Amino acid sequence: MMQIFRGYHHPALASQCALTIGNFDGVHRGHQAMLALLKNEAQHRGVPSCVMSFEPHPRDYFAASARKPELAPARIATLRDKLTELERCGIDQCVVLPFNARLASQPAEGFIEDVLVKGLGVRYVLVGDDFRFGAKRAGDYPMLDAAGDRLGFDVARMNSYEVSNTRVSSSAVREALGRGDMTRVAMLLGRPYSISGHVVHGRKLGRDLGFRTLNLRFSHWKPAASGIFAVHVHGLSSQPLIGVANLGIRPSLDPNDVNGGRVLLETHCLDWPATLGPEGAYGKIIRVELLHKLHDELKYDGLDALKTGIARDCDDARAFFSAMHTQTSRQTTRDRI
Repeated sequence: MMQIFRGYHHPALASQCALTIGNFDGVHRGHQAMLALLKNEAQHRGVPSCVMSFEPHPRDYFAASARKPELAPARIATLRDKLTELERCGIDQCVVLPFNARLASQPAEGFIEDVLVKGLGVRYVLVGDDFRFGAKRAGDYPMLDAAGDRLGFDVARMNSYEVSNTRVSSSAVREALGRGDMTRVAMLLGRPYSISGHVVHGRKLGRDLGFRTLNLRFSHWKPAASGIFAVHVHGLSSQPLIGVANLGIRPSLDPNDVNGGRVLLETHCLDWPATLGPEGAYGKIIRVELLHKLHDELKYDGLDALKTGIARDCDDARAFFSAMHTQTSRQTTRDRI
């Protein structure tokens, strides 16, 4: 199990490590290739593999400082999902640094000596080809490499990772999510895009409309994806449940409702497990895979129109899953032949 530390002043942190540094939003296939290399180098040196990441995203911090929220990047993953994917990649420990004024103003040389050497005892540092660090982004790979020679740690740089002649990056994932191209998103991530969390109580409007929903809060105010999706729900039964989900701010509802206008992922399972009962999902951790975008969020004129719209979305989601099942069956038949 991966150990998670808030900050690097913790007695349980290993005295030495092999480290990579980055935001790792989405933990896409380029990240995964870097993490695989990091694990190999850590094993070669007999030290734990370690990821250093930041919360909030540095660009979130600078956008807030400049009072220009439009400069903040859309968020692909919640912190929970990022940490889950890092653990799935076999990383031993993750250090989450709060990105604040102190860290933003720390000179690059001080970051190397105080954080990397004294704080983490790095033996090996792996960075991306565009890595910059320190106040005013003054630190770069040549500076880090020279410091490694002087202070006794190895430094390596990994070039861009490409799939089908496309550079895999968080920006590419955000762009595909913004277009609702979930097939391309899955290609860039190496898995379907998903959001996980505890099911929380909402306004209970869905049950009044005949469409009970599972509510997950997306902690960031600017998710990279939004709209209505056909989904798989994991965590409520032995098999994934099919459903339809709304990720966004629900424009048809009162912005002053119980969720305070925050971004929610509201999922309606098309076939609700009888064993759960009406209240059986609250508090459970579920994972919702967004497989196919049906359309953007719509503003309906009244609850009757909303109910009709949800029913149409359910029909469209069932049609998607029926077509997917037919395609899978044909592929299985061809494979047997």
